[in-house]
Amino acid sequence: MKTRSWYALSALIIVALMSAYCSKKSVITPALSVSLSEIAFKAKGDTAEVTITSNVEWNISNPASSWLQLSKTSGSGSQASIQLIAVANTTGTTRSVVLEVNAGNKQLRRINITQASSLYPGYNVSPAPADATGMGSTAVQLAAKFKLGWNIGNTLEAIGGETAWGNPLITESYIQAVKQQGFNAIRLPCAWDSHSDKATAKIQDAWLNRVKQVVQYCVNNDMYVLLNIHWDGGWLENNINAQKKDSVNAKQQAFWEQIATSMRDFDEHLMFASANEPAAENAEQMAVLASYHQTFVNAVRSTGGRNSYRVLVVQGPQTNIEKTNDLMNALPTDPAKDRMMVEVHYYSPSQFCLLMDGDASWGKMFYYWGTGHHSTIEPDRNATWGEESDVNSSLARMKTKYTDKQIPVIMGEYGTYRRGNSKYVPKDLATHNDAVDYWLTYVTKQAIANGLKPFYWDTGGALDRRNNTVLDQRTINAIVAGSK
Repeated sequence: MKTRSWYALSALIIVALMSAYCSKKSVITPALSVSLSEIAFKAKGDTAEVTITSNVEWNISNPASSWLQLSKTSGSGSQASIQLIAVANTTGTTRSVVLEVNAGNKQLRRINITQASSLYPGYNVSPAPADATGMGSTAVQLAAKFKLGWNIGNTLEAIGGETAWGNPLITESYIQAVKQQGFNAIRLPCAWDSHSDKATAKIQDAWLNRVKQVVQYCVNNDMYVLLNIHWDGGWLENNINAQKKDSVNAKQQAFWEQIATSMRDFDEHLMFASANEPAAENAEQMAVLASYHQTFVNAVRSTGGRNSYRVLVVQGPQTNIEKTNDLMNALPTDPAKDRMMVEVHYYSPSQFCLLMDGDASWGKMFYYWGTGHHSTIEPDRNATWGEESDVNSSLARMKTKYTDKQIPVIMGEYGTYRRGNSKYVPKDLATHNDAVDYWLTYVTKQAIANGLKPFYWDTGGALDRRNNTVLDQRTINAIVAGSK
């Protein structure tokens, strides 16, 4: 009986111990934590580190093994550091993947990964230490030095080369002739895409050197110069949408890294402008345009030297005053304080300023504009909108939104033009010519009164670029009169 009792007791003890052990084991709940849930990799290739903490075995799924490598994909308890390595993204679009870390028993953590795209090599190959020499003016102080601005239109931006649209090569004597007429600032519309390698976005050295030479002509003569990326085939301004956002930003970065590096040694006489007339029409497109402007700022500043302090100019949607007022509610983030301007254009009413070759579906040509300058001989050609009160209200919007807040505004293009030499000759030519003078004087005066810096758009009609003689003295006199 004793032996049987001993065995029975032993069995009870074993059962009790096993029960206790099983009970203890059953309360161990799998635990899992991951140090990062979001990772954004740079386009050129990047690394990150994630710490996984778990008390049980875990594993990671990696559907992006073709471009994302992990130093470990599984572990068993305790803590582990995982290295994530993303190769360069040259696909032209942002790519993404979700990694799942699984420890069983519903213990699942996700890591959302994105990587920007770069289509082109990096061109910021020689960044320089910041250099403030000759760069002492803020945007407001620099704008105060502009008297009147002049566009050298249909020249450096011509697709096919500088002379492709009928104008001669820019000479230093021409710059001097512009200055003699009372202008001390030049806007240089410029094309780059047609002078670059389409596969690499490498701008031709000869073109960079030619543009640099023209900038030097301006600086030699104490002229302020605004260099931009103009229409340039429309690769930026006609592609302000989510589908093209990544590829446009890639080209914007590639071009500005090259332009800024090439022009880095010029002092504050040189400014850069992100675009020309970007075709954004709503808030969604404005957000895409803002990314293009931010890429521009980042690219220029990254090159260092005097570009660390250079004044930069960003364009409102369509450079339209009303759309800029309504949609552009923030400027790009800039590490340089108070070194940014806004650009708009003004050609209103369009039937008086732009329509030159006959009536259009959207309106008849206006030959006569402004108080005292309507025609009784040809009343159906008098302006019916866009006259003085509209000028006043439009330009006042820029004063309220920007210049009153110490953000200078460049009116980078404006103008109206005489039709006496076209096949659409006004019947009341004297009144028409007086109206053109009046518009130029009035708009110039009101722009300056509202703090805008006007740059007249000329393609060779007011100054003869071949012999540097004045072709339209009335136009120049009217603009200068408005500045006084």
